[in-house]
Amino acid sequence: MPTLFDASERDDTPSMATKKRPVTGGVDTHGNTHHAAAVDQTGRVLGDQQFPATAAGYRALLAWLRSQGRVVKVGVEGTGTYGAGLARYLAVEGVELVEVDRPDRKTRRAKGKSDPIDAIAAARAALSGQACGTPKTRTGPVEAIRALRVARRGAVKARTAALNQLHGLIAAAPEALRAELVALPTTARVATCAALSLDETRLTDPTQATRAALHAVARRIQALTAEITQADKRLRPAVAATAPRLCALPGVGPEVAGQLLTTAGDNPDRLRSEAALAHLCGAAPLPASSGRTDRHRLNRGGDRAANTALHTIALCRMRYDPRTKAYVERRTKQGLGKKEIMRCLKRYIVREVHTALLADFAALNP
Repeated sequence: MPTLFDASERDDTPSMATKKRPVTGGVDTHGNTHHAAAVDQTGRVLGDQQFPATAAGYRALLAWLRSQGRVVKVGVEGTGTYGAGLARYLAVEGVELVEVDRPDRKTRRAKGKSDPIDAIAAARAALSGQACGTPKTRTGPVEAIRALRVARRGAVKARTAALNQLHGLIAAAPEALRAELVALPTTARVATCAALSLDETRLTDPTQATRAALHAVARRIQALTAEITQADKRLRPAVAATAPRLCALPGVGPEVAGQLLTTAGDNPDRLRSEAALAHLCGAAPLPASSGRTDRHRLNRGGDRAANTALHTIALCRMRYDPRTKAYVERRTKQGLGKKEIMRCLKRYIVREVHTALLADFAALNP
């Protein structure tokens, strides 16, 4: 049967109707590749395709999405990890971005798991509004602070592990060596172990082997302590310059301020209100009422590191701040327990933190 056009006469470019069609994209990100999917306004799948996780791949991915129609927005999984480069590129190109959480285990058990399935789910979550979070821009001073804090946090964890190893070695050491070290405070104990003399020819002897192990672990602790000190010297001025109003709040030190800045990101305006920040920090009250009981309980979700920062502020204020002491005393007389009082305090602290963050970033970006 004759055809209307030869193969050479066919035009594969998108039609005008296709170009005007609203399209929502979804991307499942990985270390080496990203899988993209496009859906129309009814959620019908228009196609999916895989691209390399490179600058050229980002350009090809966006060009493919635009070939499906007019890109309204794109939902991206992992905008803070594997999808960070893609998110930055799409933001520069003026594409509206939505941060999509990875599907939970129940959904994956019901619907299966593959890159196309995850990309389509991301697109539909962005289309329906189920995913509506704005990703962090990661292009300002807060991203620099976050990177410095990653190195510091790793050093702190490693030093804690090394101190535990040192304690375990001393507890099981031969009696003469243990009696020499067990009564010393931690700093003196580390310095003494780092200065222990060794006999490399007698390492089959338990005492000499323990001395060698203590020496090695203590030297590691000293090196990590120096690394943490250097990280603090770098972080303090960076945090103070970025958020002076936040640092001026009672109970907020450089470490706590750095964590709260990292949680908010370089664009804290993405948090629509103080309630949104409270929810992000796991400090939003959750209803736990039943029958005649009307109460709220602790929120165990959200960013737990940010919640820990709020907890630190609350503890500091409960010990040193007269206003907080009076508040705790009044709420205790009303019958509230310590956990409920801490929950209330964290919510009040979030309000102050949100105001300070917005003021600091308004000063940075007049």
